[in-house]
Amino acid sequence: MSVEQEAVELLTQLVGIDSVNPGLVAGAVGEEEIVNFLAARLEAQGFTIHIVPSQGAPDRPSLVAVGPGEGATVVFNGHLDTVGVKGMDEPFTARVDGDKLFARGAADMKGGVAALVVAAEHLARSTSSYRPVLALVADEEDASMGSEAVIAALPDIGLAPELCVIAEPTGLDLAVSLRGFAVVRARFTGRASHSSQPELGINAVTQLGHLLAAVENKAQEIRATGGDLMVTMVRGGDSPFVIPDEAECIIELRTVPGVRADQAVELVHTLGDSSWNWNLELVASREAWQLQSEGPAADLAQALASELGTGLNFVAPYWMEATLWEEVCPTLICGPTGGGLHAIDEWVDLQQVRSLTSALIKLLA
Repeated sequence: MSVEQEAVELLTQLVGIDSVNPGLVAGAVGEEEIVNFLAARLEAQGFTIHIVPSQGAPDRPSLVAVGPGEGATVVFNGHLDTVGVKGMDEPFTARVDGDKLFARGAADMKGGVAALVVAAEHLARSTSSYRPVLALVADEEDASMGSEAVIAALPDIGLAPELCVIAEPTGLDLAVSLRGFAVVRARFTGRASHSSQPELGINAVTQLGHLLAAVENKAQEIRATGGDLMVTMVRGGDSPFVIPDEAECIIELRTVPGVRADQAVELVHTLGDSSWNWNLELVASREAWQLQSEGPAADLAQALASELGTGLNFVAPYWMEATLWEEVCPTLICGPTGGGLHAIDEWVDLQQVRSLTSALIKLLA
């Protein structure tokens, strides 16, 4: 069986395992079964297996599988969790139509995982100067508990990677950047009064409304730079005939490389009025990422683009875990895609799965 066929066969097995993220869907099974499946396979191939629990969630494991050899360590990273399956008839049964394989997680990102696993297995049996390490993680779709736990565990495992390859779906283009994000909660405190006498109260909803307008005005400036700013949730008022004394909203900032997400609170504060009684809280944030202009990640990215016939031109509007791995070692992103990501008709292009598998083996062996 060719390496391309092996990758497709493994992908069919992976999508057959339910690994829906319980952080997104209450009661979902999580990643334990798929971690155990891959651990058994890779151990039989001579990899040393480390099961890494997520902080505060021991039933949400990630897998680190260390290949044999003493060469430079290249990490192959992918996530094993998927979003939910609402509206899908047979989400865990692979359906193939030509070069399209339909199933939950096919493109995001079990197609990429299958390519990485098969490539790593072949590199482990070759005379490659690289030692392959698979870091297959939980919870990427929610809070990144898996990658955070794995990265924290690397010194104890004895690993100091020189390079990380993430096979998130890019259509086999090489990612050059991805946007970061910050989520800010704004809470307003007013004073209640009867709505027939609004002058006796302070309307928190009115103040929030002024902020909404200010956010939209500021967003035009930020969008011109490639970022974005928007309000995604609003709440205020408890009853008719009462001037509302509380209101709140969620504001999301999307950042480009060079703009730090932790500046979001300061940015939102500049849009307010000194007369308001309000407070701002940074709920969550992740920094943007950019491919290094030189070094091992840049070199492999150029080589992959040449081998695959693609380009260094993928600008991700959303966040991926390359930001976390870049703190460990130079990182690149390249993976197979298809369509319907997070939708009921998700599919992956099998030719892209095959191509990535053989390209990684050829270039790293």
